[in-house]
Order: sequence, then C-alpha cells, then structure tokens
Amino acid sequence: MNTGTGHQESGSGLARIMERNIRALLTRYQEEQVHEGWQERAAAAITRFTGSMTFVYLHLLLFGGWIVINLGWMPGIRPFDPSFVVLAMIASVEAIFLSTFVLITQNRMAKQADKRADLDLQISLLAEHEVTRLIELVTAMAQHMEIDAARNPELSELANDVQPEVVLDRMDTIKQKVRQETRDKDRG
Repeated sequence: MNTGTGHQESGSGLARIMERNIRALLTRYQEEQVHEGWQERAAAAITRFTGSMTFVYLHLLLFGGWIVINLGWMPGIRPFDPSFVVLAMIASVEAIFLSTFVLITQNRMAKQADKRADLDLQISLLAEHEVTRLIELVTAMAQHMEIDAARNPELSELANDVQPEVVLDRMDTIKQKVRQETRDKDRG
C-alpha cells in the first residue's frame, strides 16, 4: 500500500523501512543476550526477581514469621532469636548482595544506553548530512529558477556539513565559560 508520501506500508500500517529497523534492533538485542555470559544472565535474573512483588511477599512472610516467633507470639514455638541480631545480620548481608546486583544491572543498562546514544548520534549526523545535501540541491534549483529566497545568506551556512569535533570543542568552550561566570558570580 502506498501512503502517498513515497513510503510503502506493511500490513500493520508501518512503513516497511520502520518495520525493517524494528526487526533489526530486536535481532541485535537478541544476539547480544545470546552472547552474554552466565554471570550477566544470573545477575539480570536475580535483579528481576528481587524487583518483583513475589520477592516482597516472600520477605513479608519470612521476616514477619521470624518477628512473630521471636516476639513469643506463637504458642508452642520457643523464640530462637529474641534480640533479632541474627535477623539483622541476614538482612544486612542480603542488602549488600542486592545492592551489588542492582549496581551490576545499572552498569549493564548504562552500556546499553551508551550504545543507543552512539546510534542516535550516528543517525543524527547522517540525517544532518542528508539535509545539507538537500539544501544544496534545493538552493541550486532555486538559483536556476531565479527565486529570491535562494539569495538568503543563511542557506550557505546551512549547506555546510557539521563537524562533530568542532561542535564538541565549542560545547566545551561554552561550558567552561559558563562555569567561570558562575564561579565569578558566587564570589562577587
């Protein structure tokens, strides 16, 4: 089906290129999961379980039972940890391990976010390059047709490719300038 914009639609209503891109991203994600080591898979599984309501209910049951028994509220069962020292130690060790698993998962997510940011940057740079070429083409057509808008001085600036390193250097310069202005303002 043609949408009138030159994009073919699949049966789902998405442009075929979008569907292809989604499939490519999902395939890449699945390939990365297959190549993960057992340690990463174990950490992810533990983090998923500890972030579930099942984990909460299990802890309510275990810790609640521990507390009820050791307060002496269960007839016929003698308290085995009346000072709750053992419970505190177990909870502390568990907290250490859980926080470690959370940090492992956050590091993994940060790597994924970095990959997505790199992909976004590459796509943005490609789109900028394509738009720059289109501006050149449309400007040349407008000049050939002697359209006044072709004389706009901004067009020549827009027709220049963006160089990422120049943009990054400029951003660093501005950040340093803003920091210095903030320090000067705080002092004065």
